[in-house]
Amino acid sequence: MVRLYLLLFLLVTGGMPAFAQDPPPAVTERGSLTGTVLDSLTQAPVPYATVVLLPPGADEQPITGVAADERGRFALTQLTPGPARLRASYVGYAAQTRAVTVTTGPTSVDPFRLPTAGTTLSEAVVVGTKPVVEVRIDRLVYNADQDVTNAGGTAADVLRKAPLLAVDGEGNVRMRGSSNFRVLVNNKPSPALVANVAEALKGIPADHIKTVELITSPPAKYDGEGTAGIINIVLKKGVESGLNGQVGASAGNRSSRLNSSLNFKKRKVNVTASLSGGLNYAPSEGLLDRTSFTPQGPAQFTQRSTGRFNGESYYGTVGIDYDLSERQSVSVTGAVTGYRGPSTDQLVNTFVAPDPALNRLFTRATTGTYQQGSGELTGTYTRTFAQARREWSVLGQVSRNDGRNGYELRQYNHVTAPREERPADYRERSRNRTPGHEYTAQTDFTQPFGEKRTLEAGLKAIWRRTGSTATVEGFTPGQAPSFVELPDRGTDFGYDQDVQAAYASYSLAAGTKLTVNVGSRLERTALAADFRATDADFARSYWTLLPNASAQYALSEASSLRVAYGRRVTRPYIYYLNPFVDRLDSLNISYGNPGLDPELTDAYEVSVNTAGKAGSLNVSGSVRRTGNAIEAVLLPTNELGIRARTYANVAANVFYQLNLYGSIKPTQNWEVSGGPDVQYLVRRSPALGITRAGIAASLNCNTSYKLPQNYTVQAFFYGALPGPELQGRGLGYVYYSLGAKKSLFKEKADLTLNVTTPFSRYVAFGNVYRTPFLEERQEFRAFQRGAQLSFNYRFGQVQQNRQRKRINNDDVKNGGQRGAQ
Repeated sequence: MVRLYLLLFLLVTGGMPAFAQDPPPAVTERGSLTGTVLDSLTQAPVPYATVVLLPPGADEQPITGVAADERGRFALTQLTPGPARLRASYVGYAAQTRAVTVTTGPTSVDPFRLPTAGTTLSEAVVVGTKPVVEVRIDRLVYNADQDVTNAGGTAADVLRKAPLLAVDGEGNVRMRGSSNFRVLVNNKPSPALVANVAEALKGIPADHIKTVELITSPPAKYDGEGTAGIINIVLKKGVESGLNGQVGASAGNRSSRLNSSLNFKKRKVNVTASLSGGLNYAPSEGLLDRTSFTPQGPAQFTQRSTGRFNGESYYGTVGIDYDLSERQSVSVTGAVTGYRGPSTDQLVNTFVAPDPALNRLFTRATTGTYQQGSGELTGTYTRTFAQARREWSVLGQVSRNDGRNGYELRQYNHVTAPREERPADYRERSRNRTPGHEYTAQTDFTQPFGEKRTLEAGLKAIWRRTGSTATVEGFTPGQAPSFVELPDRGTDFGYDQDVQAAYASYSLAAGTKLTVNVGSRLERTALAADFRATDADFARSYWTLLPNASAQYALSEASSLRVAYGRRVTRPYIYYLNPFVDRLDSLNISYGNPGLDPELTDAYEVSVNTAGKAGSLNVSGSVRRTGNAIEAVLLPTNELGIRARTYANVAANVFYQLNLYGSIKPTQNWEVSGGPDVQYLVRRSPALGITRAGIAASLNCNTSYKLPQNYTVQAFFYGALPGPELQGRGLGYVYYSLGAKKSLFKEKADLTLNVTTPFSRYVAFGNVYRTPFLEERQEFRAFQRGAQLSFNYRFGQVQQNRQRKRINNDDVKNGGQRGAQ
């Protein structure tokens, strides 16, 4: 293993002086063609587009061909001088062919600007718009900026409408039925997203999001975490020259928001900045009914809750790019994210025990506060070379993520509501802090060998420092004069995680139709935990080899077949590990498990993609096998009627999945996209003596229609059937929204009205559990019926910046889905 690390280190860093030299002059009898393939609407690169050289005239037999790289760049070398035709194509786009003349030496051709299937070009003017969902060979792309129902919302609203994703009423996200995935912003991680996905998504305004990319089989250059895949949120970028930006405001009964962005480029300097802030209003209800099976007989517990969370969020970014020379550039970017807010919750608890003397009726009125803040600073140096597609980059990142929360509760015995005329029978308060720091260093190198072969290699190191400190104080009138600390309820926990990784990936274009990629990633993880309150600690390390391979075959210019295999690893983050026992709900306690081991998943996928003037279609089948899976489990306790929730490596899971997603335009102005997702799940846990199997299914549908005078109307629908969980099943639910947009001021401004679930008072989420020691039904009611009016104004010229290298710390399983906390 050490030799492999040393070899890759010498290849990427020590070998750089050799690679950095320009290649020898081309043979004068031969020529070469270089260029890029771009999207005609956004001017963004079209990655992995097919470029072939054809003879002049009508002969369609290719002379040679190559696949463009991830930035749309291509190079055809060792060409015989003379007239020819050059053609660029990609699934979901209309092909373009142009006459060229190959000369001796290198020739740079003008960029290809491919229109999406069904659009046309009139010289340099594009007629038509991008579809809401694009089906590409290696991913599904949801064009959020084309969906009018997103105006005034947050990133959570955007993800709710993307294919393969589901977002419940608390903002918890699932991808292909799993909560194990990575979320990136502009191809790099956000510390806030790692800490708490559900809350952090509320801070990113929907108006800043350009696309959401869903990568189901990530290659070796991505970190090994995320068994279900990667969600990459691509934010709108700046302009090539001059000044541009936007300002916007929205108001509604569920949220209100202000947002702005500013971009400027002059000569070698490009500056981008954005700032937004918002308020969220989230009332809710909860129901819980449980029968516990005890040696003395069944015990009944009923809980009814009402709550409200009024949250504040902010999100800001600033970036500076500077071109040192034609082939060297540096960039520095910074981002801050934060959210906080007060909450209120009232629980009415009724417990009926086998022994009537143990019956209990009490109400808990709780006020809480939650605050999370994060910041990051990233620096990048990029060096390109005279040889097309050769590139070296060095990146560094420093980030801080700090969370604080607390609560104070008052308990009133024998009543179903607090009474102002009487003091509380018991009071409790707690403060919890989860500080975190993260440092990252990364280097990547791309070396082409001719026009059809490419080697990518890189090294990466991440140092994480996090932990949790919590104090709990209790006060019982008549037994103590004031609050006293409860030392057995507190925690003081430090956790370090270091990850070093090396990867190599080799791609080969076999002819003009077949592209093969094989690679592997080697990761070493070192863990250290210090339980300062109990003088206990542990340290361990392990190696993980993560191979992957994929092959793409072009059935035609508009259709392709793809097969892929990959192994992924899941490392639990602090929210899964934190041993702090949360007794805010005294009959339903929860805590993390610092002894969790990582889980490995092998994924196999076959997909067929096709696109044309009528629309596009993606059909994919996959199998994911996870051993030693991390599952949330319910456990009995020694206290009558109290159950615990924690995490454990107790299951082996297999997901068989079939997904269909397509788009069609019945008329020129009407577009419909969507499709079903069907899974057959098998969950086995020898430790718990459980085997669960069953079908889970969902349907996603989005439709829009363009009316005269710059009006657009749109509707969205998502429905999910109940699916099997390890100890029970989930509840099905339905979510839908309607929107209308009017473009104003020569399409420089938009006025949008959105309505969510107008015919439903609430959307219910929850689970039904059945174990040898209890039967339980939980239901969480999110009041999402609302209306929102938004106004956005754009100024300046909108074009696309070139992409920059980003750090992707997508290697940990986060607890942002309201886990152990």
